[in-house]
Amino acid sequence: MAKYYVGTAGWSYEDWEGIVYPSAKGRGFHPLVFLAAYINIIEVNSTFYRPPSSALSLSWARKLEPFPDFLLAVKLHRVFSHDRQGFGPKDVDAFKAGIEPLLARNRLAALLLQFPWSFRNTPAQVDYLAGLFRMFADHPLAVEVRHASWDTPPFYDLLRDHGVAFCNIDQPVLGDSIKPGAVATTPRFAYVRFHGRNAKDWFRKEAGRDDRYNYLYSRDELAEWIERIKNLGRASGRVFVITNNHYRGQAMANAFQIKNMISGDKLDIPALLLETYPILKEIVKKIKDGQFDLFDQEPKT
Repeated sequence: MAKYYVGTAGWSYEDWEGIVYPSAKGRGFHPLVFLAAYINIIEVNSTFYRPPSSALSLSWARKLEPFPDFLLAVKLHRVFSHDRQGFGPKDVDAFKAGIEPLLARNRLAALLLQFPWSFRNTPAQVDYLAGLFRMFADHPLAVEVRHASWDTPPFYDLLRDHGVAFCNIDQPVLGDSIKPGAVATTPRFAYVRFHGRNAKDWFRKEAGRDDRYNYLYSRDELAEWIERIKNLGRASGRVFVITNNHYRGQAMANAFQIKNMISGDKLDIPALLLETYPILKEIVKKIKDGQFDLFDQEPKT
C-alpha cells in the first residue's frame, strides 16, 4: 500500500504571518518545525535560487529529528533547468554536496528538476535531459515540464529508462500547456504539484509571484485529482503531493483538504488557518462526527 506525503512548496512567506504562523512567536520558533507538526513533506524552493550549503541542509535535518517520517523535496538550482548553460562538473558536485546531509539521513524525498513552459520537446532538449539525468543519477529525481509537446510515450519511456518520476501538475491550461494526468514512470515514487488555476495572471508579464499563485482550490476542483493521486499510489510506493498556491497560506488550506480526501486521517489544523479558511471547519466537523473522509457517506469504522 502506498504512503502519501502531502505538504507545501516552501515555508518562508511573509504573508503567512498571522494566517499560518502565529504573530507572537515563542523563543526558538522555526517555521519548518512548526509545519512538520501538521504535514509530512515540504518542497524546498530556496535551492532554486541559491545552492544550499551542507551546513544549512544539516541544520534542517537536525530540526526535523522529532519528526521521523518527515521528508524534504529539493528543487534543483535554476542554472540547470532555466539557464541551461554556464555550469560544469564542479557546480554539479557542489549542489550534491550541499544536499548530502538530507540524502544520508533519508530525508530527501526527491530532487525536483522544474523546467519552464518555454522548454519544448526537441531532440536537443531530450539529449539535454538525458545528460542531466546521468549527472544526478545517484539521487531520486522528478522532472516537471509544462509544455504539451512533452506529453508523448517516448518521453515517458525516457523517464522510465532513467528511473525518473514524471511530475504531474495542475496549472492553468492555456494554449500548449500540458494537461493534468496521472503518469507514473517509476515504482519508487510519484510526484504531483498544484500551482493553482489563476489563468488571468499566469502568463501576464507584469504579474509577480504572488499574483500567479494566488488561488484557492475548491473542494470540487480537488476532487478531480483524488482518483488520479490514488492511481499513482497503485503504481508507486510513495506519492508526494505538493501545493504551490502559497499566497496567504492557501497552499496549507488545500493541503489539509487533500490529505483528508485521500486518507481520511484525523487532522490537527492550526487555529489561525481555521479562522481564515472556514471551509476547513467542515473537516473538523466530519472528524468529530466520525466521518473522516469528506467523500464517504457513511462514517468510517
